[in-house]
Amino acid sequence: MTFNNIVDLLKNFLDVLILWFALYYILKNLRKNVKMVLIFKGILIIVALKIISDILNLVTIGFLLDYIIEWGPLALIVIFQPEIRSVLEQLGRSQLLGRHKVLTVDEREKMVYEISNALDYLRKQSIGALIVIERDNSLNDYIQKSKKIYADISSDLLISIFFPNNPLHDGGLIIQGDKITSAGAIFPTSDSLKISKRLGTRHRAALGISEVSDCIAIVVSEETGRLSLAIDGELYYNLMLDEVKLRLLEELRPKKETFNEEEDTKNEINNENI
Repeated sequence: MTFNNIVDLLKNFLDVLILWFALYYILKNLRKNVKMVLIFKGILIIVALKIISDILNLVTIGFLLDYIIEWGPLALIVIFQPEIRSVLEQLGRSQLLGRHKVLTVDEREKMVYEISNALDYLRKQSIGALIVIERDNSLNDYIQKSKKIYADISSDLLISIFFPNNPLHDGGLIIQGDKITSAGAIFPTSDSLKISKRLGTRHRAALGISEVSDCIAIVVSEETGRLSLAIDGELYYNLMLDEVKLRLLEELRPKKETFNEEEDTKNEINNENI
């Protein structure tokens, strides 16, 4: 095999890899958007009708489908401009090198301990709160438009920020690594039909930011004091404090650590079988 053949092989591999990554990214985000799911189903139906019309030689239907296929992409770009822009913004916010700070076990446990203590007080006093923890997708766009803090995470500080009549009470608080970066952040609200109409702006904002990033959003209801988590476009409502603690510890674990533990578990099972 010559050098040119090797280069051509690598180019073909890179071409397929980029296409696979693009399809994976689109399909991954597709399930979070009801409108995009519907349009994807519509495209599949149009393609199926086109194949049937070609096989059966249906002239009129084929003629109309040709026009739809020719001008359809332009119409989709115009109609679904907000959704396309959202996907591109999410891609731009992605940090290729991952989370800016990987927390140690002690830092992670201390962080969850302080947040849990604050949540316990806030829920008992029915004080509304929205805490967002950044992971791999950067939240700098929202930080720039909010009040910068950059302080160590403590339950007292979290409680004071969300205390009634505090100017930052109504906005969201953003945590990066083991620091409180900003407060008073405004997040996009979700228009998902899955969320109950009884839930207010905080829950919709939590779900909205979880739909466009991989963050963890924690909500304390001002009306009921109930705790909720929004992760990957899903809202987990009315959780116990211990459930929130365990979920935070699980979600904040580095991917490498999770992978290693899964490998250790598989090895232990194999050794027991032997």
